[in-house]
Amino acid sequence: MTDTKPRRRTAARAAALALPLALGLLGGAVTPAQAATATSAPAPLSCQGKTIDAKAPIHYRTETLINAPLSKIWRLQTDVESWPSWQEPVQSSKRLDRGPLRKNSRFRWTTPVPATATTPATTLSITSTVHQIQRGECLRWSGPAIGEGLRIDNGIHVWNFTEVKGGVLVRTEENWSGAQVEADVPTSTQFLGMGLEAWLKDLKTTAEAHC
Repeated sequence: MTDTKPRRRTAARAAALALPLALGLLGGAVTPAQAATATSAPAPLSCQGKTIDAKAPIHYRTETLINAPLSKIWRLQTDVESWPSWQEPVQSSKRLDRGPLRKNSRFRWTTPVPATATTPATTLSITSTVHQIQRGECLRWSGPAIGEGLRIDNGIHVWNFTEVKGGVLVRTEENWSGAQVEADVPTSTQFLGMGLEAWLKDLKTTAEAHC
C-alpha cells in the first residue's frame, strides 16, 4: 500500500489518541521543533503537588486559551462518558464507578487505531484512574492502553485550568512509557503531541460553541 502523507497523519493522530487522545483535523503534523520545545519545558505541570513522570523519555506539553466559562470547560472534561459526543476518535467511554469524578474514580474508553508500518489496525482500550483532582483547577490520571499488537504500558496525564483575561488558560502535559513506544521516542513524542493538540482543539471548539 502506498504510504501517503495523509495516511501517515491519520495513523499518527489515531495512535496519539490512544492515551488521551482526539482525531479531528489538525491541518498538519507536530514539527520536530514543537516536540523539542515540549521536552525542554523547565517545570512539569502539577495537580496537588504531583506531576507526570518527568524522567520519561516520551512527554509533551501544550496549552490553549478558551473563551468560555470555567464551569463549562470543567464539565466537558470531567463528564468522561460524554467524550464520544465531542471527540470523534473516542469510540466509547464508560465510568467504572458512580457519582462525580473524584480521586480513585476509574473509567474505560476505546479508540480505533489504523494500521501503521509496524503495527496492525486495532482498537485500544484505555483504563484510566484519577489520582488527583481539584475542582476547577486541575486533574491528574494515569493508565495503560492495550490493543491487539499495540500497547502503551502507562501514561500519566495532568491538566491545569486557570481563569485569565479573555477566558480560561487550559494547559496539559502527558508522558508515555513502555518498551514498544520507547523503541522510537521521536515518533512517539510526535504522536503524543498531535493527540494533545487535537484534544485541546476539540475542547476549545465545543466549549466556545453557543457561549
